[in-house]
Amino acid sequence: MSLRAEAAPPATRIRRFSRAERWVHRTTALLMGVCVLTAAFLYVPELARLVGRRELVVRVHEWAGLALPVPVLAGLASRAFRADLGHLNRFGPHDHRWLRAALRRDRRRESRPAGKFNAGQKIYAAWIAGATLVMLGTGLLMWFTHLTPLMWRTSATFVHDWLALTIGIVLAGHIGMALGDPEARRGMRTGSVSREWAEREHPLWRG
Repeated sequence: MSLRAEAAPPATRIRRFSRAERWVHRTTALLMGVCVLTAAFLYVPELARLVGRRELVVRVHEWAGLALPVPVLAGLASRAFRADLGHLNRFGPHDHRWLRAALRRDRRRESRPAGKFNAGQKIYAAWIAGATLVMLGTGLLMWFTHLTPLMWRTSATFVHDWLALTIGIVLAGHIGMALGDPEARRGMRTGSVSREWAEREHPLWRG
């Protein structure tokens, strides 16, 4: 029995994300989606004409924006989530190799070494976190109009509007990448991925 167990093939699926991590991702995605959708109805004239209660849309947009950091802050209670933040915050020599290969459109496996997260995912995570904080700060300046000078509010509005457009474009790219990788989506949905996919896409990760 023991010899047979030792000779057994490795599990075909390995754990990638915990339940807490999947909850953080889904809740953040939902809140971000509400922010983007309500922003579109507020700023695109064709969509704005479809909204009968603009004030309600504004309030939903504001409260969804304020709530955006909450899932991440709550996720800090999870050891797995904190560990993944550590992975995302480390940029090693293999990440530089991955980026060079991506810029050259070199898709060979040996040219794109990656740990649990590749360099593109690390850059995206850092950028979207920073952009969210800037959006939150500028949004608060626009909300509490009586506490700040007019010049501050005007500058905040400019940054908020243009950064929102940039976030929409980057999110579209993120969703497009996810749609092109069913196994990555399955990992975020169920928490596990196939060992074959992990060895191909993240060869330095020891799941």
